[in-house]
Amino acid sequence: MSLLSRLKTEKIVAILRHVPTAKIQPTVQALHEGGVNILEVTMNSEGALDSIHQFRNTYDQEEIAIGAGTVLNLKMAKEAAAAGAQFFISPNLDLQVVNYAVEHDIDVWPGVMTPTEIVNAWSAGAKAVKLFPAGILGTEYLKDIKAPLDSIPIIATGGINLENQQAYFKAGAAAIGLGSQLVNKELIANNRFEDLKILATQFVKAVPKERVSQ
Repeated sequence: MSLLSRLKTEKIVAILRHVPTAKIQPTVQALHEGGVNILEVTMNSEGALDSIHQFRNTYDQEEIAIGAGTVLNLKMAKEAAAAGAQFFISPNLDLQVVNYAVEHDIDVWPGVMTPTEIVNAWSAGAKAVKLFPAGILGTEYLKDIKAPLDSIPIIATGGINLENQQAYFKAGAAAIGLGSQLVNKELIANNRFEDLKILATQFVKAVPKERVSQ
């Protein structure tokens, strides 16, 4: 299964930002046991490159997909690729990053807001785009842009939680990106990894079971 097909099927990307290095391994394991298997380690986290490298050597890529988040520029993209990142995600659209990813056969899901940015990213070779900040833009905005751009998979990210995630899927999101609502810092700080696993399970159960065809 391609990473894009997996994204459309599993529909959740966990965002690991500023998770303490001593606790990132049990965090990943708890998310995995809860059914969340597409994970991004943000590049502005301490030890991000080491963590990506570690997990690529710990887990089979068919088991857990590990990517780099907050990839803002070409330098970061090259560093993430060297560490073994299977995909790049960013809050912005940098065509140098997209071009580099395409040239090296790495999935890239850049951050976009406007229809122009969405189409530019898609035309450059991005296999999906990250609508950010989705929480501020809202589901009606997503629904409106999906009408003419229905062939482009969109990952809605920012402000999404258990209560509203269904609304984003109904509006046309192919997947969602989840940060602190899923990767709960309080649970991690208190070593409540079983509770983190349960939380991940709740998000997974709330995902529509039908596959998005895009």
